[in-house]
Order: sequence, then C-alpha cells, then structure tokens
Amino acid sequence: MSVIVIQFISLDGVVSDPDGSGNTPTGGWAFRHGPETVAGDKFRLGSILDDGVLLLGRTTWQLFSRLWPNRDDPFSRRMNAVPKLVASRTLTDASAWANSRLVAGDPVETVRSQARDVVVTGSLSVVRALMAADLIDEYRLLVFPTALGAGQRLFPAAGPPAYLRTLSAEQAGAAVLVRYGRAAP
Repeated sequence: MSVIVIQFISLDGVVSDPDGSGNTPTGGWAFRHGPETVAGDKFRLGSILDDGVLLLGRTTWQLFSRLWPNRDDPFSRRMNAVPKLVASRTLTDASAWANSRLVAGDPVETVRSQARDVVVTGSLSVVRALMAADLIDEYRLLVFPTALGAGQRLFPAAGPPAYLRTLSAEQAGAAVLVRYGRAAP
C-alpha cells in the first residue's frame, strides 16, 4: 500500500485555490495556463484509480462532487468509479458523488486501515495530518510557472523538513509533473 499525494502547486509552493473556487485574490492561477494543462490524467494515476481509493477532505470532495459526476471522458469515468473516502466532521451525506463514503475519526487511522493504494488530492488538512504521521510515500506535483507570493503552501515554513528523492519530471502543457518519493533513511 502506498500513499500518493497529488497537488497543483505554484513555483513558490502555494497549493491554495488553484481553480479560483475559493475566491482568493490570486485564485484560479492553475487554470490561467489553459485547459490542456489540467485536463485528463496529468498525474499519471492510471490503474491506481482502478485498484486504489481516493481520500478527500470535505472542501475538495464538495468541489469535486459538483464537477466529476457530469463528465464522461475515460479519466472522468475512472474518477467517478473509484471508491472515495471523505474525511469530514461536518458532512452528513456523501451521496452526491457515486462510490463516496464518509469516514469518521482521524484520517491517519483511515489510511493505516487500508490495504490498497490511497490517493489524496487537494485536501491540505488531510495531507498535513498524513505528513505529521510520516505516511506519505510519494508526491505528484503539477508545478505551474507562477509565483504567487501568498497562500497556503504544501510544505509550511514552520513544518519539519521533508527529505525526498526525484522519481521523474516531465512537461505537461505549461506545467511540469514532478514525482518525488520518500528518501532512503
């Protein structure tokens, strides 16, 4: 079982509001580079979605539950079919997006109970909890040629260091998909 975090990220490490749905002053920064940069399986998840599970926080799940069910391309069919675990203390219903299930309690325990690959997309609070528990095996980051100067960063300034190794890097439209794995101790 591997835990894979996928994120849209700016050159200066900001991950907040890439699509503009948060109405922040710099929101929508990822989508300014055109739809081809963000469309399809840019994170090279492939069969991981067939055999794994998505773990999403409430905010990301609510956004995705409005977008994905109405799409019918091959990648969207995979996203709609994959089992989805929703970490939320406030949601009471996850029926808006097929194969979604609310999980009670700590996302760390949710991940530890899985026997299959877990993909976390967006969901910064979930990612930070998994970081703190040292459960993340791989980061797949779509790095955009934009420096925002402000916003929530994937690796916060006050956080512990992260020692990673580069697995691959390839251009993906205007962005670069970089895969980092856990470094050997």
